[in-house]
Amino acid sequence: MRHDSHHETRSVTAHVPVHLAEKVDLMAERLGRSKDWIVKQALSAWINQEEERSLLTHEALADVDTGRVIDHQAVQAWADSLNGDR
Repeated sequence: MRHDSHHETRSVTAHVPVHLAEKVDLMAERLGRSKDWIVKQALSAWINQEEERSLLTHEALADVDTGRVIDHQAVQAWADSLNGDR
């Protein structure tokens, strides 16, 4: 295990399709960054997105459990009103 000045790190090995590996190479070269940096950025962004999606899902389910929902017909009427002069 290797240590940097901020956090402990460890290597994670993943086999990726060649076209993705080549894109990582190109992005690293274009941005003047290491391939490690590119992969960490992508992985962090994906994890943040999935954590946010999970949080929103749990919040939505809590709303359903407590009855904080809007009737489908009310939503449909509102959507229909967007196309008219009302």
